Amino acid sequence: MAVQQETAVSVQELKIVPVAGLIGAEVRGVKLSADLDPAIVRVIRDAWLNYKVLFFREQHHLDDAGQEALATLFGSPVAHPTVPIKDGTTYVLELNSAGHGGRADSWHTDVTFVDAYPQASILRAIVVPAAGGDTVWANTAAAYESLPAELKELADRLWALHSNDYDYAAKRPKAAEGELQRQRDVFTSTLYETEHPVVHVHPETGERHLLLGHFVKKILGVTSSQSAQLFSLLQEHVIRLEHTVRWRWQPGDVAIWDNRATQHYAINDYGDQHRVVRRVTVDGGVPVGIDGRRSVTRKKQKKQSAD
Repeated sequence: MAVQQETAVSVQELKIVPVAGLIGAEVRGVKLSADLDPAIVRVIRDAWLNYKVLFFREQHHLDDAGQEALATLFGSPVAHPTVPIKDGTTYVLELNSAGHGGRADSWHTDVTFVDAYPQASILRAIVVPAAGGDTVWANTAAAYESLPAELKELADRLWALHSNDYDYAAKRPKAAEGELQRQRDVFTSTLYETEHPVVHVHPETGERHLLLGHFVKKILGVTSSQSAQLFSLLQEHVIRLEHTVRWRWQPGDVAIWDNRATQHYAINDYGDQHRVVRRVTVDGGVPVGIDGRRSVTRKKQKKQSAD
C-alpha cells in the first residue's frame, strides 16, 4: 500500500500534506471544532482512513470540552475503562510526565485488552519539552502487506490473548517505582483478558492489519517460548522504520489517529522536562478476523482490595 505523495486536497483553505511515505499527513487551514462544515469533515475522515494519523498545528483554541466535542465527529467518546478521567471532564485522560504515569514509551494500540477497543484517539499537546518527547506511529496495514507470503499465511491463523495485567516493568524497564505502583493499583484495578485475531479486517477500508502491541500476553495455541518468538518476529516487523511516522510536538498540536490501523510509541528522551498531553478516545467495534470470527473478552474481574 502506498500513500499518495504529491497530492494536496483542498476544500476552501484546507490542505492535506503527507508527512511520511506510508503513514501520516498534516492538515492545514482548518480550525478544529465539532461545528466544522460537513464537506470538510468528509475530507478529514477520508484522509484519516487513508493516512492513519492526521496532525493539526496551532489548535490553541481547543479546551477540554472542545476536544470532547470534536471527538463526536468520529463517533461516541468513551472514557478509559480503568484509569480515572481528568477532573471536570467526562472523557479526558491526562498523561502528565510529572508523577502521573504519563510516559507511554512502549509500542501499543490503545486499550486492546477489551474487545471493542477505541476506533479513534485524539491527542492534544498542552506542555511540550524544549527537546524530545516526540511520538511515533506505525501503519499496521503496511506492515501486514509487506510480510512474506508464508508469514502472512501463518499470521492469518493466529490469535493472541491481550491483557492489561502484563509485565509492565519488563515492557518499560525505565519506569519509576511510582509508575509501577500506579500500574498495579490503578491500571489493573479491573483485570481484562481478551482474545483477538492477530490479523483483523478493517471495518471501513477492508484492509488487513496486524493487531499486536504491548498488551499481548501470549500467542494462543503454542508454547510460551514459541509465543515469545512469534510475537517478537511480527511485532518487530510492524515497527520497521519504513512503516512509521514521527511527530515533533508543539503546544496546541492535535493528532487524530485510526486506532484500528496503528500502533504508537511516546519517546521517553526528555529527562525531567515537563510533558502534558490529553487524550479522548472514540468507542469502536469488535474486531473480525479474516475467517469471520470476532474477538471476545474472556475475563473482566475487579481486583480484590488488599485490606
